[in-house]
Amino acid sequence: MAETLKLAIIDLSSSDAISTAKSIRQACIECGFFYLVNHGMEKELLSRVLDESRKFFSLPLEEKMKLAAKHHRGYTPMHAENLDYSSPSRGDLKESFYIGSLEAGRSNLNRWPSEEISEILPHWRSTMESYHKKLLFEAKGILVQPLFTKAMNPIFSLP
Repeated sequence: MAETLKLAIIDLSSSDAISTAKSIRQACIECGFFYLVNHGMEKELLSRVLDESRKFFSLPLEEKMKLAAKHHRGYTPMHAENLDYSSPSRGDLKESFYIGSLEAGRSNLNRWPSEEISEILPHWRSTMESYHKKLLFEAKGILVQPLFTKAMNPIFSLP
């Protein structure tokens, strides 16, 4: 029988940043995924993100491939990544779209739909940028990015 994996639930309402960072690190090491609760993200924005994502991922593959990932930004099709190299599978059964820094001077690596695709997805970029900014910097009034940096930096020693 296959082993059941428990998904870690990370509560961002905790005032103990070190404990939260430890929980994030442990979840990433043990299963690679976690579920954030009490993040303060507006339901309306989450709904827009899901709606825009459905529109994007329902595009024909050739349209999505116009935004193929470069510099860890953009679209990756199914089987393009393999997060478990010990697995004999031909790749992961997931599609992804990666967005990096939105800071001036660093955001030019992000891949966004051309004007022709923008007619189909007129709110894709603005929605994803809003979500990215809020998730990393404004969720629950805390700076989430430094918390994740502490969790994932092997040099940072968590007690």
